[in-house]
Amino acid sequence: MKEETPDPNAKLLLQLSEEVRRIAGSLAQLSIGAGAAPPEHYPFSNENDLDVRPERVNWLIKARRARGRYLTPELFADPAWDILLDLLRAEIEHERISVSSACIAAAVPATTGLRWLNALEQRGLVVRHRDLHDARRSYVTLSSGTSLALRRYFVEVVGSQPSEGR
Repeated sequence: MKEETPDPNAKLLLQLSEEVRRIAGSLAQLSIGAGAAPPEHYPFSNENDLDVRPERVNWLIKARRARGRYLTPELFADPAWDILLDLLRAEIEHERISVSSACIAAAVPATTGLRWLNALEQRGLVVRHRDLHDARRSYVTLSSGTSLALRRYFVEVVGSQPSEGR
């Protein structure tokens, strides 16, 4: 039996694909009037010393979604956690998340997502920001305390470095 050797260009292609995704996101933001991706000193970016790799957050989000392929997805509904994870991922990658996108991240009906988002906002875990270019749209970010707590969680529980083979 012949063993397949991994394509030496696969890693480079994955890196290029990720870079194209980032550029496409920036272009999409510009096309809707949202402006360029926020710089690191952007007021809604968290600037603490706990470095969490976006790959780890993405890994956890994918792992949570994968459970539904093996068992009934309704057993694992946790909209608040899904929203918080997506907002952490967006913060690390300097992306802005609209309220509707945050609700989509919850993987529940829009009304349920909005209810959970409102509950998170009332508890001070997330903050809404009006879009300066379109009064009909709002963005949502983690509060600084929530960001720090989630980053501590990742450092202590998940680990900040991506694991090989995952």
